[in-house]
Amino acid sequence: MKQFLAVYTGTPASFEKWQALDEAERKKREEKGMKAWTDWGAAHAKAIVVEGGPLGKTKRAGPDGISDTKNNLAGYIVVEAQSHEAAAQMFENHPHFSIFPGDSVEIMECLPMPGM
Repeated sequence: MKQFLAVYTGTPASFEKWQALDEAERKKREEKGMKAWTDWGAAHAKAIVVEGGPLGKTKRAGPDGISDTKNNLAGYIVVEAQSHEAAAQMFENHPHFSIFPGDSVEIMECLPMPGM
């Protein structure tokens, strides 16, 4: 089986829409979303290699040193699947974007290091 890194993405604009919801509505969606996320995890438990989780603030290390930066990465998980398509299908209608304010889930194959 191949392994795939899936990263949950979200933009500040999507989060602002979430924050603009009335508190009762947001709480209702949070409860529904957490149950849906837990159900998704249970349904795909055999395929989950690394449970992952939310991501915090970002630092960038490069030729010019270390600096603060921003990106749209919100969380990650590692799954196993027979193919890239099969891995992507696991995330169709995922609660990250169907209930919560996330924008998408990007799925990429974890390739072996050349020569190893």
